[in-house]
Amino acid sequence: MSLFAETELFDGGIKKYTDFKLPDTELRLWQHFFEKQQADRYYNILLKESPWQQRSRKMYDRIVPDPRMTVYYGGANGHAWTPVLLEIKKAIEQITGIRFDRVLLNLYRDGKDSVAWHSDNLPADGKHHHIASVTFGDTRIFKVRHKSNKDISQLDIPLTHGSLLLMGETMQQHYEHHIPKTARIIGPRINLTFRISESGKPVYYVNQPS
Repeated sequence: MSLFAETELFDGGIKKYTDFKLPDTELRLWQHFFEKQQADRYYNILLKESPWQQRSRKMYDRIVPDPRMTVYYGGANGHAWTPVLLEIKKAIEQITGIRFDRVLLNLYRDGKDSVAWHSDNLPADGKHHHIASVTFGDTRIFKVRHKSNKDISQLDIPLTHGSLLLMGETMQQHYEHHIPKTARIIGPRINLTFRISESGKPVYYVNQPS
């Protein structure tokens, strides 16, 4: 599948836009959604000021540390939103037309940090919703594959500094994704996944998505 069958969007500069038109779901990418100077600012603030933690999980009969650092904002148990996160949130809500209420930050410190093939778990209200993924820092490859239909080619999507990837409501049901390790010498990457968790919201859309 061609990665950049792209449309040029003019909004203070050229943003490379891709609609992957995947079967069973929606997957859209805005490269350079945040221009470089703005993305640099967000990266530096989030890297220095976020209360990063390395969590552990059970794998078979062992407890192992996650190969990345994380921090969670919003929802019932997350940290309070910061001005910078609210600024980023507002920008992605304006282009997607979707209101998010929490965000998970992942810090991939170098090429050894990764995340295995997985689909995100159901949120607290038991229903999958859109997830908006923002990247600041060095480029990593985001791999996507269909869970059951092997005739659908796997995607290898480079998520670059300032990019925005929007995963549809059915993405987690039908697809898995993965950030592999790399032997290349690379710097840190910060990924923000904006999510919806509150079932009491009257609507999730704040306007019609473009």
